[in-house]
Amino acid sequence: MVHVLSSRTLLHPTDPARSRRFYGEQLGLAVHREFGTGPVRGTVYFLGGGFLEVSGRSETPPSPAVQLWLQVEDVAAAHEELRAAGVEIVRAPVKEPWGLIEMWIADPDGTRIVLVEVPADHPMRYRPGI
Repeated sequence: MVHVLSSRTLLHPTDPARSRRFYGEQLGLAVHREFGTGPVRGTVYFLGGGFLEVSGRSETPPSPAVQLWLQVEDVAAAHEELRAAGVEIVRAPVKEPWGLIEMWIADPDGTRIVLVEVPADHPMRYRPGI
């Protein structure tokens, strides 16, 4: 059995500097560490319980099958902050039929990022009978 000690999602952007500006400045993700030098240096950002590594370079954008799911405390507040930071909002916050409040944005390569708020009364917040 594999014993996982840590994990991270790796993104190889088409324009590393543009992606670092997006994740670091526009989204405001905190930097966990940086490595290497020059324009394709790697940056690892904190993502709650995980990490996002933006490193290297790709000639093609990622598949639309790749998405990031980020839980935030307040989607409405995130919507206003991101809009003010110049982030294009793909879809404004909406309460989904399954009870989560979701907003969609995309990084410069088109990777969809779902910002999610879990309401206080949602089953993800508690486990009945336990």
